[in-house]
Order: sequence, then C-alpha cells, then structure tokens
Amino acid sequence: MSIVSSRSSALPPAIYLLSLCSFAFGLCEFIAAGLLSPMARDLHASVAAAGGAIAAYALGAAIGAPVLTAMLARHPTRQLLVATMAVLAAGSVAMAQAPALGALLGVRFVVGLAHGVFMAVASHAATSLVDPSRAGRALSIVWLGLTLALAGGVPLGTWLGAISSWRWVFAAIGVLALCGGAGLHFAMPAARQEAIVASPLASLRAILQPPLLLAAGVAALVSVATFSFFTYLSPFLLQLGGLDAGWLGAAMLCFGVCAIGGNLLGGHCADGARADGSAMLALAALALNLLGFYVLRAQPLLMLALCGTLGLLFFALVTLSTMRLLRLAQQHCPGSDAVAAGLNIAAFNAGTAAGGALGGVLIVANGLPSIAIGGALAALLAMLLLCSQSKK
Repeated sequence: MSIVSSRSSALPPAIYLLSLCSFAFGLCEFIAAGLLSPMARDLHASVAAAGGAIAAYALGAAIGAPVLTAMLARHPTRQLLVATMAVLAAGSVAMAQAPALGALLGVRFVVGLAHGVFMAVASHAATSLVDPSRAGRALSIVWLGLTLALAGGVPLGTWLGAISSWRWVFAAIGVLALCGGAGLHFAMPAARQEAIVASPLASLRAILQPPLLLAAGVAALVSVATFSFFTYLSPFLLQLGGLDAGWLGAAMLCFGVCAIGGNLLGGHCADGARADGSAMLALAALALNLLGFYVLRAQPLLMLALCGTLGLLFFALVTLSTMRLLRLAQQHCPGSDAVAAGLNIAAFNAGTAAGGALGGVLIVANGLPSIAIGGALAALLAMLLLCSQSKK
C-alpha cells in the first residue's frame, strides 16, 4: 500500500471521510444488538441463535484486521479502502434481504473481514496524511466514527427498526457506505510514488514480532478489563445498585458521550512527548474506576459518573494503543504499519470476547460484584506489561 502525504495546517478532508466510513462500519457491527429481537422473530430463530450475528461479525473483524490486511499489503491504499466500502454496501443490502439466519451470519462474517481491513488501512492512512506531530489527532478522528456509531447511531437505528423494519436499517447503512466509498475515491490522494511496503509474508511475520505482540497484549488486557465489567453493566446497576431502566439508559448515555471525549483526549495524548506515561496513567485510572464500581455500587449518581469515566478512559486507551503499535511497527518492521494497526484491532476484539467470558466465570464463582474487581486486576496487569516493555 502506498499513499501520498498531505501536510497542511488543517486536517485533510479525507480524514473526515474516513471517520464517516468508520461510522458506517461501526453502525453495521453494533446495531445488531439493538435489532436482535425483531431479527430473531423475522428469521424464525431464537434470540440466542440470532446473537451469533454479533459473534460472526467480530470473528471476521479479528481475522481480517491482521491476516487479510497482510495479504493485501501491496495494494494501493485508496483501492483497498474503496473496495472495503463496496463490500459493506453490498453486504448491508444482502443483510436487508437475508431469507434465513444462516445467510445473515455468513454475510456478516464477510463484512466483518472487510471491517477489519478497513480500520487497519484507515488507521495507517490517517497517520500518513498528516505531519507526525498530529498523527494521534488524525487517528482519533477516524476512530471517532466508531464511537459515534455506538453512542448515537445505535439508539437511532434501534428506534428506526422499531417503527419500520430492521431490514430498512441495514439498507440505509448500505446507502451510507456507498456514499462514503465514493467520497474516498475522490478525496484520497492517488499513489504517485511507492512507499516502502513489506511483502505479504514479511507483513505476516511482523505480527509475530515480540514488541508488537506485547503491545497487542496490553491492548487486549484493556479490553478484558473494560468488558469483563461492561458486558454485565445492566444486571450490575439494576440488581446491585437498585436502579430502574431509566437510570440504565442514563448510564449508557453517559458512557457514550464521554467516550467521544475520550477518543479525542487519547489522540491529543498520543501526540505528546510522554505518550506511554499517559497510557500508564489512564490504565491506573481505569483500575481505580472499576474499583469505584465495587465500592460505590449503592450510590446512583456516582454510578452514572463512573459509567462516563469508564467510556472516557477506554476510548482514550484505544487511540493510545493504536498509535503505540503503529510507532513500534515503524521501528521494528518498517512497511507493516497497517498490519500493526490490524493486530491492535484483533487484540481489542479478542479482549472483548475474553472479557465477557471472564465476567461470566467470575459471576458464577464469586457473584456479580466480583466483575468490578476482576476488571481492575486486568487493568493492573496491563500496567505491569506496559511498564515491563517501556523499560526495555
């Protein structure tokens, strides 16, 4: 993949189009949770079986991000980005017309593959379009699309699905993807000079570089820490906090709104001279935040505040971790930046799945309050791993 850098005082328009496209991918991924019941009813499947739509997409993203990106390493950046948007557009239309659950799961797996490639390549492209001193901020704008999809797109899409049909929601995502892909075709600079890009085999070997694997381990632990708790946020607040459904909605809103600020904060810190120090502080704050849920679970207003800071810290760490892996790739395996970003995406997806499983085990073994302790311990383990790598 090659790209021409465009460095000026303002961020290039392509950065914001990449954010729009990441919004479309994020909406396609997350909206399934809000549409699960009508999808199951329409496709004559159980809700548990329809839940496979979420897992199939996440599995595709985890595979596509590092592996498929490595295999496509020498294709032009603009070509890859437009192609992945075309897959999203066609896949969304196919989801809207799915006759059965099996067909829906298959299409979502393929779109998940494209999602992983897009986010990996877009992360690399965003940092290549600007001066290195603003790479973190450019990256945070791209990832902001995913955050906005979670915070605003999913509630809106769920409402639209309720008043019309879940099929129309996916059709609308297809139109959005088509528009985003067309915009990237005209806004992304054409490759006029070849950058040093590793071969597919070398890119795959880059995934196994110890510094990159350790950094990916930190990213995975961040996700484990967050989602071992957040997966079970609803029963935690309703059962232990004694809150009603209205409070739960407010908690989710706090998480989503603060996540937007966390994304931008992470980009700012990633451009600073002490990015690793910022990540260390954010991990310490994440551990304290999760411990706060355990200690203050009977205080409704404090629960809302903690939900907000959880969203802020997690998404700040997403941006910091992605920039860290990109910089390590430039140092240890030049030409494999996009694959490094893909490794980070795979780590977060794997951590999300592992976090949910860990939370379930903790609830069975020690009760619902223990998920906050387990999440805090995972954050502390991420701190130790980051500290050991920073000292080398």
